[in-house]
Amino acid sequence: MPDDRNVARVLLDRQGRTYAEEAGISLADRPAPLYQLLVLTTLLSTRIRASVALAAARELFAAGYRNPQAMEAASWQDRVDALGRGHYRRYDERTATMLGTGARLCLDRWHGDLRRMHKESDGDRAALRRLLTEFPGIGPTGADIFLREVQSVWPDVRPYADRRALAGARRLGLPANPGGLAGLVREADFGRLASALVRVALGEESAGEISRSAAAAR
Repeated sequence: MPDDRNVARVLLDRQGRTYAEEAGISLADRPAPLYQLLVLTTLLSTRIRASVALAAARELFAAGYRNPQAMEAASWQDRVDALGRGHYRRYDERTATMLGTGARLCLDRWHGDLRRMHKESDGDRAALRRLLTEFPGIGPTGADIFLREVQSVWPDVRPYADRRALAGARRLGLPANPGGLAGLVREADFGRLASALVRVALGEESAGEISRSAAAAR
């Protein structure tokens, strides 16, 4: 049987990019990239393939909608068109409306800076989840997505593994709890591990191939 740390290492080697990285977001504790993560979270929260949500996010950012001011200033049709270029067609009109409304909320409530939201939560992850769900289109699952990704730059959120990440861990025979998983990688790599485990849960990566590769690397 492969060692758990070997499994985690192989998984990171094969699927070590977060969803934010794949969307072209250089995530940092700054207003613009944190807002971009919020946009990506909104897109991923819809019942649509992750690859389509990622493509749509890249199109929105390529169009210049990288901060809430630009997102709100864009016309509804411009947002619909950008989503369409990413083939985000089934929910494009509703999502375009939610992105505009969410941008306004970000500006009004947090002055365009989600670090203020982080500060208001004062290290309480449950409070942070509640604040995230105030944004249109972001429910409990969306809040989990945001926290799973943002833990790379908000260390007080770590270790955060949502139900999808834990489902991926179970498929690999890894500890199905955040504390157990945290012992397998460096602290700074935990966000990448969580995203990789989600890919296993979604079938984007084969649990069997990961386990075989880890066993061969012993």
